[in-house]
Amino acid sequence: MGAEPQAAAGNDFTARAPKALNDPTLRANFRRAMDGLMSKRAAQFADTPAWEALRARGAAAKARVLARLPELLVELEENCRANGIEVHWAESIPEANAIVLEILRAAGARTVIKGKSMVSEEMELNHHLAAHGIQAVESDLGEYIIQLAGEAPSHIVMPCIHKNKAEIAQLFAERIPGLGYTEDVDALTAAARAELRGRFAAADAGISGVNFAVAETGTLVLVENEGNGRLSTTLPPLHIALMGIEKLVETLEDLPPLLALLPRSATGQHITTYVNMITHPRRPGELDGPEKVHLVLLDSGRSRVFGDDQLRDTLRCIRCGACMNHCPVYSRVGGHTYKFVYPGPIGKILTPQLEGLDCAGDQPHASTLCNACVEVCPVKIPIADILVRLREESVRPGHSGAVKGGGARRSWLETLSWRGWMLIYSRPWMGRLAAWGMTRFGNLLPERLPLLKAWTSVRAKPRFAAKSLHELAREQGYCDE
Repeated sequence: MGAEPQAAAGNDFTARAPKALNDPTLRANFRRAMDGLMSKRAAQFADTPAWEALRARGAAAKARVLARLPELLVELEENCRANGIEVHWAESIPEANAIVLEILRAAGARTVIKGKSMVSEEMELNHHLAAHGIQAVESDLGEYIIQLAGEAPSHIVMPCIHKNKAEIAQLFAERIPGLGYTEDVDALTAAARAELRGRFAAADAGISGVNFAVAETGTLVLVENEGNGRLSTTLPPLHIALMGIEKLVETLEDLPPLLALLPRSATGQHITTYVNMITHPRRPGELDGPEKVHLVLLDSGRSRVFGDDQLRDTLRCIRCGACMNHCPVYSRVGGHTYKFVYPGPIGKILTPQLEGLDCAGDQPHASTLCNACVEVCPVKIPIADILVRLREESVRPGHSGAVKGGGARRSWLETLSWRGWMLIYSRPWMGRLAAWGMTRFGNLLPERLPLLKAWTSVRAKPRFAAKSLHELAREQGYCDE
């Protein structure tokens, strides 16, 4: 049960976008959701000076982490181990999957209840475990819905935001035995709760993500609204936490601004319902908590991103989704059009760096560069600047290796075209000759030029004036030859 692996379908944003644009139900679902999220966020940050001050604190906390990331990771490991948490390092996704499978097999686990985790989506963990006879069930309501539908998340905070009430009602009627069709939200929620409660109690292990890890104390911090995450990390005897190596903060003092920024930016809440801080497994005399806690630290290309002074700002992200909610592209085509785990503006800069420009090189071009994402990012990630950098890297000759798959979109035809443009406009006589030619013969060119069909397929062919600006100025005596 779950979505098909992401990599199987490849990635061609340009080819998939028209299908989403021509789906009126999808467009309406996203428009309604985005409008609500934007207005709620705006209400939380109505005091602009206070917002900017809080934002500056959050950005500074993440910047400090990136300035000392390697040593802080070592500090986190040492403190986690001192607290009784076992730490595992995974350089790649296959290695991370193997580690999780080994931990579960050693514990004799056959069933897993999962809290929300984007790293587990990167790993396609559910499919990996299913292939080895271990059933993983999503406990977050949104994740549970799309698991029933066999889909991937379309948003990093609200995974089933692309579905409306009627679609969810139909899905539940088909997949939950004994539940007829109903659009009553309370009845749908109760049905999901009834299905999941037994899974919580019977699960051999719980798996969760990590929102922040505190290097100073070896504490894993999870934020949530439903309580499912707390049950996933408390009821089962074994807890496995999955974390990208960038999800660090230095000290507990760095948490308050980030915990204030995250829910306000993500869902427009003043504060999230639950903040869970896990520092150790169950100790003698304690009434609840797992007997063992494991932390899996995933790299999967993040060290390469960290190695570039400009691109490392990508790793500031706290996964709030505000950039998606305000993106004019994402709000019209939805998350599944991007095909990878991280859609929207953050996905356009993170995915090409993790997967490679040869695999996801079209993502940085799926942007208007309107800067809306930059204006709302709670940790001041310069998304537009990084998009431009990745576009440049995708066509750069003699690539330096800063980005995986750099130069993959370089085209001899595009290179020749720009060289021709440079040649013409660096020589005045050639520029005048080209202008004269276009004014006399440009309008005779066919409506759908083979070399410009991507442009003219959605735009009218330019109409050229009968005379160039230089000719008109000369006729009126404003300039000489």
